[in-house]
Amino acid sequence: MSSVTPSDLSAFAVDYRQARAAFLTAATQAGARISTHDHPLTGPKGEALATDLAWLGDADAQTVLVLLSATHGVEGFSGSAAQIDFLRRMQALPHGVAVLIVHAINPHGFAWLRRVNEDGVDLNRNYIDFSHLLPVNAGYGALADAIVPAALDSATLETCDRRLADYLATHGRKAYERALSGGQYDDPHGLFFGGTRPCWSRLISEQIVTDFRLAERKRVALIDFHTGIGPFGYGEPICDHPPGSSGVRLARHWYGDSVTEPALGTSISVAKHGLSDYGWMQMVGEPLVFIALEFGTYPFDVMMQALRADHWLHAQGVVDWHEAQTQAIKAGMRKHFYPATTDWQQMVLVRSRQCIDQALAGLAAKTG
Repeated sequence: MSSVTPSDLSAFAVDYRQARAAFLTAATQAGARISTHDHPLTGPKGEALATDLAWLGDADAQTVLVLLSATHGVEGFSGSAAQIDFLRRMQALPHGVAVLIVHAINPHGFAWLRRVNEDGVDLNRNYIDFSHLLPVNAGYGALADAIVPAALDSATLETCDRRLADYLATHGRKAYERALSGGQYDDPHGLFFGGTRPCWSRLISEQIVTDFRLAERKRVALIDFHTGIGPFGYGEPICDHPPGSSGVRLARHWYGDSVTEPALGTSISVAKHGLSDYGWMQMVGEPLVFIALEFGTYPFDVMMQALRADHWLHAQGVVDWHEAQTQAIKAGMRKHFYPATTDWQQMVLVRSRQCIDQALAGLAAKTG
C-alpha cells in the first residue's frame, strides 16, 4: 500500500458531474466494461444523472469485489474518490477475482448534496418488506417537529434544541441516536425516512445483482463507502451480518479486529431498520461479506443541524439552487459529509486502499 501523493488527491471531485466524468475516464483507461442506468431526473444545473457500472476481470470469476458509492448521496465524494483511485492504480487482479464498481447508486442525492434520494427516502432504510407492517420509531415520532422545525429562526431552533436536549438527558445517548437516526416510515419530510415502497436506487441494486449473477458466485465482498459519524478521518469497517454468522467471521478474518458490529453495541453506528446491508444479504445470500466503511467527520450533533436545515429547505417546495440560503445550507451539508481537507482526503485513500487490498486477498484465498 503506497503513500498518498498530491496528484492522488485529484480523485476527489468538486461535485457529482466532475466525479462522474473522472470515474468514466478512469474506468475506460483501466479497460473496464462499462454500463449505465440513467436516472429519470436531472441535477441542480440540469446535468444528467446515472448510476454507472464498471466490471474488471473474467465475467465468470468465482469471486467478486463490489465497491459501492453514494448510498447516501452527498457521502459519495469519498466513495467515488476511492473507486477512481483504485481504477487509476489497479494492476493485475488476483486469479479468479473480478471487481464490480457501482458509482453513485443514489446519483440524485449526490448531485443535490442530499443524504436522501429524489423522494426524500434514505436508501439505507428502504430495504424492508413493504407488504408487512412498517417499523415504528416512537422516539422519532415524539421529536419529529423538533428534529425538522417549522422555521430556522433562532427562537424556534432554541425551543427545538431544548426538547432534544431533554430527551437526551432523560433517555441517554444510545436511545437518543436511535430515535433520531434509527429510521422512520411516517414522515416523508423527516430525517431517515425509509419510504413506502422500494425506491429507484434499490430497484437498480436488485437488477445489478441479477445482471452480474452475484448470488451464483463462490464469494462476494462488498465495501459500501459512507461518511459522517465517528472520529475525524477514521474509516470504521461496520459489519451488520448477524452475530456469529459466516459473514462476520470472514469480515473479521479479512479486515481484522477493527471490524465493529452494531448488533453487539461495538460500533459508532446504532442498529437500524432497512439497511442496504440487509437487502444485499437477502439478494446475494451466503456468498456475501458486507462491510460499510464509515469515515468520521464532525460530531453527531453537527450532522443533525446540517440535516435538519436541508430537510427543512426541501420541505418548502421547489428549491432555488442559486438562492443564498440554499447555498449556505448545501455548504453545511457538503462540509459535514465531505470535509475536503488534505489530511482527511489522505486518510480516506489510505484506509480505502487497505480495506480493498484486504478484501482482494480474502477473495483470492477463496479461489484456491
